[in-house]
Amino acid sequence: MTRLGHEFSRPELLLRALTHSSIATPNRPDNQRLEFLGDRVLGLTMAEALFAADKSASEGQLAPRFNALVRKESCADVARQIDLGSVLKLGRSEMLTGGRRKEALLGDAMEAVIAAVYLDAGFEVARDLILRLWGDRIDHVEEDARDAKTALQEWAQARGIRPPKYVIISREGPDHAPIFTIEAQLDTGEKARATAGAKRQAEQAAAKALLDRLSVD
Repeated sequence: MTRLGHEFSRPELLLRALTHSSIATPNRPDNQRLEFLGDRVLGLTMAEALFAADKSASEGQLAPRFNALVRKESCADVARQIDLGSVLKLGRSEMLTGGRRKEALLGDAMEAVIAAVYLDAGFEVARDLILRLWGDRIDHVEEDARDAKTALQEWAQARGIRPPKYVIISREGPDHAPIFTIEAQLDTGEKARATAGAKRQAEQAAAKALLDRLSVD
């Protein structure tokens, strides 16, 4: 996969990293074990990078930066950057329900690919790959260190407003691939909606949409 910038000496590792459970067989294992390992390789890389980048930062300052860099949404964003979704091995049901665009699926696959590189070439190569793909996100992480729900709650508290509510407007699609529409609401009447393939992601997106609206107003 040339877009990664790594040539595999064991291409079967990459194939496994790209194989979703919806198409796995006893002879073709899925990427879940690799995802577990890749999450840890990513975590160590980011912890090391943040520790070195700001020698005066406390643990309380480093932790939200770390979380912003390793959370599933960030992994999915990097996966979209290299168009990882287009090469995933998916079952028919996942393909029909937009699996190549799903946040959680893309994030998991990105972690699995990191593990595949780690097993193929070692930690230093995997670390260099991560740092290259995450790029400016590391330098600008302070801007994204708080998730949108936390930021919206802090906005409300600073103005003496009760914490926002998140209301499920609709839940569509089959049980294995639900689509949630969530509305973030403030007691003052401001609200915003968002749709995503997971409840938590829809809540975060709705909170961000409402924050954006509040900043404009």
